[in-house]
Amino acid sequence: MFTPSSQGAPASTVSSTKTSGQAEPVRHLLFGSLSAVQATIKQLHKHRYAEPNDWSQPMSTGRPNEVMAILTKRVSAD
Repeated sequence: MFTPSSQGAPASTVSSTKTSGQAEPVRHLLFGSLSAVQATIKQLHKHRYAEPNDWSQPMSTGRPNEVMAILTKRVSAD
C-alpha cells in the first residue's frame, strides 16, 4: 500500500512565488491509529483524490497507537 522511503517526508523545495494558473503544492497530514490512517487513504483513493503509493510510510508520532502519513499534492488554486 505504501512506497518505502528511507528518508521520511522531505520538506518541499518549490518556490513560494505563484504565477496564475500554476499548480502549487499542498501538504496533507493524517494522524490516527494505523488502521484509521490506512482506511482514510483507501477512501481518498476510492474518490480518486490520491493514489495510496503517493502517501509516505506511516510514521510513529511518539503517542501510543498513533501514526501519521503525509501526502504532497500539486493543485491549481484558480
